[in-house]
Amino acid sequence: MANPVPTGHPPAEQTTRHTHAARRKGVLLPVVGLVALGVCGLVVLGLVGNSVGPGGVLVGALCALLPVGPVVATFLWIDRWEPEPPRMLLIAFLWGACFAALSALLINSSAALAVDALLGRGSGDVLGSVVIAPFVEEALKGLFLVGLLVWRRKEFDGIVDGIVYAGLVAAGFAYTENILYIGRAFAEDAVAGQSGGVLAVLLLRGVFSPFAHPLFTAMTGIGAGIAAASRSPMVRVLAVLAGYLVAVLLHAMWNGAASVLGGTGFVQVYVVVMVPLFLGLAVVVIWQRRREARTVAEQLPSFAQAGWIAWSEVPLLGNLAKRRGWRRAVRQRSGPHAARAVAEYQTAVTELAFLRARIARGSVRESAAELEHERLRALAKARARALGMPDALTAAWGNQHPPGWTPPPAPAPGWAPVPQPYGPPSQGYAAPGYGPPSQGYAGPGYGPPPQDYGPPGQGQGPPPTYGAPGLPPRGQQPPPGPPPGWGPPRRR
Repeated sequence: MANPVPTGHPPAEQTTRHTHAARRKGVLLPVVGLVALGVCGLVVLGLVGNSVGPGGVLVGALCALLPVGPVVATFLWIDRWEPEPPRMLLIAFLWGACFAALSALLINSSAALAVDALLGRGSGDVLGSVVIAPFVEEALKGLFLVGLLVWRRKEFDGIVDGIVYAGLVAAGFAYTENILYIGRAFAEDAVAGQSGGVLAVLLLRGVFSPFAHPLFTAMTGIGAGIAAASRSPMVRVLAVLAGYLVAVLLHAMWNGAASVLGGTGFVQVYVVVMVPLFLGLAVVVIWQRRREARTVAEQLPSFAQAGWIAWSEVPLLGNLAKRRGWRRAVRQRSGPHAARAVAEYQTAVTELAFLRARIARGSVRESAAELEHERLRALAKARARALGMPDALTAAWGNQHPPGWTPPPAPAPGWAPVPQPYGPPSQGYAAPGYGPPSQGYAGPGYGPPPQDYGPPGQGQGPPPTYGAPGLPPRGQQPPPGPPPGWGPPRRR
């Protein structure tokens, strides 16, 4: 499917009863979900406490925190090009730590008791660990990814998103499971009058294999990422199912090596299978991140040509290091609030770039125009907030101020930018801030003179009326091309 060409002024957000109801639902449902997950967490703590005692829960919870930080930080680092909503990441972690852990505990225990009754005492432990637990646990963790695909598919832009959400769900699940295992070791040490059991479990689960559960569930995440980018419903179903089955196989192999093969067999599986798989997953992540960087870099020139962003911002937005430098420069001069506004603007640009790439591939068809208008509205609002911050653009100029420009005065106490929607059609779809201060600059004296947007000698007039990248509206001259010496940003 060809990339749709948006025409006309971007539609205003409707304030109908349906819109208000959707907004209320958007607030209410996450609150209800968080409360339900909290209840599940309390039930899990009660069951674990009944098994290992309050002391075991406390020691287990404290020790289990040690591997959680590095694991979560790793997946947040992976998710740098287009950071997922913090609320969704938190819900993913809580889903694994509360709902999936509680459900797995109940199902696995019940299944082990049933197997003991059928095959004899002790059979349930082996079959439960090698056969039942992998199917049950990976299904419960993967259910969150399936839910995102069905109800929040726009949150998925590809394999990286699937790996990030899968990793956070698995990190939460592993945290609760580590509380149980470490707490049980503490209780056994207390009964036997020994020590060292807690340290042994912590080393095994927290040092040598903190990414075990994330590695398993990442297979389902890869399948979900492939499904999100596919046009075929059959491919979507098969991709998720194949990822789930690979996750189950890896999980069963890991549990079987620990409970059946003994120490030597476990080390062999760890070195021969798990370590290469972990390195392979790292290669996939790096490859996908570079693919994301190429996607953004390829879209930025058309955004600048359409007037949605400025040419002087293209090199900054196409490179993660320069994005960080931009935010750092704004933070040093104007504080964290301004830096956060620039970060939101950068994210909005990335989301629009990913969406247009998906539309061009044909993976978004029915709702392509609606989603594109939604992302464009978000970009305009984010840009309005960023341009309303002192020095948000001087960082983009690289401190090469236009002729006659003087730094704006410090904002008055209590000053805050007032987000403004799009200007009239004659001002184009760009956020207020293009042109003289009277057209939307917050703070007196902020901004360059008219027709001088960009570094010195690279003046740029007001952007064209909203239209397709590279296609100015009828009766209007095309916007200026890239400044002299401009080249595509380095991808990173």
